[in-house]
Amino acid sequence: MQPPQLVASDVDGTLLDGTDRVSPRTRAAIEAVRARGVPFVLVTGRPPRWIAPVVDQLGFAPMAVCANGAVLYDPATDEVVSAQLLPVELLREVADVAERLLPGCGLAAERVGRSAHDDATPQFVAAPGYVHAWLNPDDVEVEDHLVLAEPAVKLLVRHPEMTSGSMAAALRVELDGLVDLTWSTDNGLVELAAPGVTKASGLSAVAHTLAVPASHVVAFGDMPNDVPMLRWAGLGVAMGNAHPDALAVADEVAPPNTQDGVAQVLERWWS
Repeated sequence: MQPPQLVASDVDGTLLDGTDRVSPRTRAAIEAVRARGVPFVLVTGRPPRWIAPVVDQLGFAPMAVCANGAVLYDPATDEVVSAQLLPVELLREVADVAERLLPGCGLAAERVGRSAHDDATPQFVAAPGYVHAWLNPDDVEVEDHLVLAEPAVKLLVRHPEMTSGSMAAALRVELDGLVDLTWSTDNGLVELAAPGVTKASGLSAVAHTLAVPASHVVAFGDMPNDVPMLRWAGLGVAMGNAHPDALAVADEVAPPNTQDGVAQVLERWWS
């Protein structure tokens, strides 16, 4: 591949190292990319409110495709540029299926406002008993029916006694085509978005505004939620620590995130 015209990277398990930091080598590689005028884009399952720590480490504010492609967020202006929502009717239908097929599961919803910290919009709401997959959750606990009372960018289904892969397999029996289903951790959590909403769709929208074809994009990822993006990009690079699903579709496998895998690939073209 010739030097790409756009570089896109997942965050957790890809851009960040084993201590959730952007290493000096990776930061230098990204700075070299930008010095050549090549756009760098974050593509993550994280919501906009969790982008600031990454931006602070990078030292600049790249465009961010958040919530697995459902949200385009500009951290330079703290503006949610666009959001693809699950309507209430679909949320309720999907929740009914999840509760029937996965007894004992918990539900939560990611919502979005005009900015990353829109006080008028609770960003994350969870039903009582929802067992969080992340440390220090910043949610609002509400009654079960209120989780589904407003449109959301993601519905999260959590079952701490199952793997995410087994949950996804069970849900796809009835939800395939109704929503887009993926996961970014195998710790009993699946993430549901509007049909057709993936990291690939979000990144494609950004690339379109920059007039960059998919064939000139290099994308890095490590988990099943990265699979559509790795397939879409001209060069899809899975990390050495990646999930088997990501490894299976990648054009190339880089060293793991703990060994500056993103930097090692980018240094071929820029150093």
